[in-house]
Amino acid sequence: MVKVTFLSSDGETEQHVEGAPGDNLLRLGQANGQPLEGTCEGQMACSTCHVIIDANWFDKLPPASEEEEDMLDLAAGARRTSRLSCQIDLTEQLDGLTVRIPGESRNMQGV
Repeated sequence: MVKVTFLSSDGETEQHVEGAPGDNLLRLGQANGQPLEGTCEGQMACSTCHVIIDANWFDKLPPASEEEEDMLDLAAGARRTSRLSCQIDLTEQLDGLTVRIPGESRNMQGV
């Protein structure tokens, strides 16, 4: 199993969950009650699954595609370590991953 810690936007609340290698971070978060909308269902047409990856983990992820980078440019509160959770599949190398839920999201499908 792969352990993932979700931090609330204010950093006050932590939720520790486990997923299997191959599980998608967006679906894992949604299944555990995290406020990740995922309006476009992983098609990279919105940014409602935007998360902020802990700096210690960011470089362990595969690089974002150009399409993901374009959506992140439109994400509310995006930072250098922002990613779309729909584009992250768990691997054994990500055991211990920590992600923060942003304080706000912006649905680019409605624009």
